[in-house]
Amino acid sequence: MADETTTLVRLGDTDLTLANEVDDVRGHTVVDRNGEETGKVDGLVIDQRERRVRFLEVGSGGFLGMGKKQVLVPVDAVTGVDDKHVRIDKDREHVASGPVYDPELTPEPERPYEDVYGYYGHTPYWGAGYIYPGYPFR
Repeated sequence: MADETTTLVRLGDTDLTLANEVDDVRGHTVVDRNGEETGKVDGLVIDQRERRVRFLEVGSGGFLGMGKKQVLVPVDAVTGVDDKHVRIDKDREHVASGPVYDPELTPEPERPYEDVYGYYGHTPYWGAGYIYPGYPFR
């Protein structure tokens, strides 16, 4: 099992690839629990050691690239995936108000993603009893 000291990296910053191309949801539209568009999956944040996707990097808000911000959505919030969409269990406003993610900044080493898991109401992957979701849900 992973722990909170595991370093997570953006898949695009590694030489790793997904085992099955159809599992790559980058570019998919994120749809909230009400069916409203929330943003686009810009990247995948992975646990290199366990080779598991932990977060979707979602571009949310803005217009023509202005005012857009990056947020992380735990894969635990994903409820479904199809050829063009990733469905999540929160509403658009919740995602847009989430902790901002800047891939250029290294998070604090002490439980760096705990705030994201808490915000979405999911147990962190290093928590007792954590079970990896069957991502992606097709």
